[in-house]
Amino acid sequence: MRAVIWEGKPYEMAVRSVPKPRILMPEDAIIRVTSSAICGSDLHTYHGLLGSGEPPWIQGHEAIGVVQEVGSATETFKVGDRVIVIDLPDSGHYEAYPQPLPGMYSIYGFGKEFGGLPGCQAEFIRVPFADDSLVKIPNNPLDDLNYLFLSDVWATGWRCVDFSGFQAGDIVAVFGAGAVGLLCAYSAILRGAAKVYVIDHVRSRLDKAASIGAIPIDFTAYGKGGPAAQILELEPEGVKRVCDCVGFECLNADLEPQEDYVLTEAVNLAAIDGGIGIVGVYMQVPVSKGAPRADLIPPTITFPIATMFSKNLSIRCGLADPLRVDPTLLQLVNSGRAKPGFVVTDEVGIEDAPEAYRRFDQKLEQKIVIRFPWETNESTLVVRRSRPSRSRS
Repeated sequence: MRAVIWEGKPYEMAVRSVPKPRILMPEDAIIRVTSSAICGSDLHTYHGLLGSGEPPWIQGHEAIGVVQEVGSATETFKVGDRVIVIDLPDSGHYEAYPQPLPGMYSIYGFGKEFGGLPGCQAEFIRVPFADDSLVKIPNNPLDDLNYLFLSDVWATGWRCVDFSGFQAGDIVAVFGAGAVGLLCAYSAILRGAAKVYVIDHVRSRLDKAASIGAIPIDFTAYGKGGPAAQILELEPEGVKRVCDCVGFECLNADLEPQEDYVLTEAVNLAAIDGGIGIVGVYMQVPVSKGAPRADLIPPTITFPIATMFSKNLSIRCGLADPLRVDPTLLQLVNSGRAKPGFVVTDEVGIEDAPEAYRRFDQKLEQKIVIRFPWETNESTLVVRRSRPSRSRS
């Protein structure tokens, strides 16, 4: 089968032929992928900042597909079911004393130290403990994009709203207008936010935020101060909830890397007794072949604890487990109330994945989906740019 492979070379992804996965345990299932996606977290690996010690591995952790094979102990799913592949599969046992990441969770597509599961940007995936690691959806290929993001980015955005302590009627500010940030803002709007500000510097992203009813804030706008200063002019008491959907690769108003910038601005912006939710990645791993530039990320960053303390702020952060919220999100999509597929700006075939990574990294695309057409009545592949065929290595 064909798969997107991280080989430890910053700013390069490869497409290679690799063995198709097979059933290893009775609880497994093999999924034929119909749609996968490139996530902002994949860019941390692409930049050489995050991953396990020894490449190569198959990249990606967002996918939707059709069950092709099940193990003898898999009871909930059958061959032919259309399913969402959740980015954090069930471990199959209760962890009485969980360990910090990496090791606390298994996640697809980050190598051995993150569970060792091959990623989802491939024609097939092996899913362990399938009964508790998949979500069944209607068998309608045309709706793939609205269900796909229950695998990670919409669930993550929704949980960031939860982490902030949100209640209906709150004013919310979201840092980052990538897919997670947009879907975080979208979630707050769906849940009854009075206003939602979205902070970024890329015009197409800010326009997309405005299109869903959010108020766009360009944090680089000359002479207007940083994002906190701009919003405090409009909301003198601050905003009740702040969501960080950026993480450690954030930039300051001069578009220079500054790891503490978003957190500092978030604390300055938050109202007294407010809350901050953080789902942007803040994680440091050792320099290795799989993360050759990891030393660019400091293990500690400065934080305005005195301001946080004086404002009585609450902060919650971490990974978002989609299984906790997917029953709610599934109802919203099934009813037609939510259409999270609006974040997608391009769809490509797998052979074009390296170029798709480049465009995504340069913020030329909002969200890119890799399509795998298999049957005439199932294919919804749209490749928006004609490209010459590439040799298969």
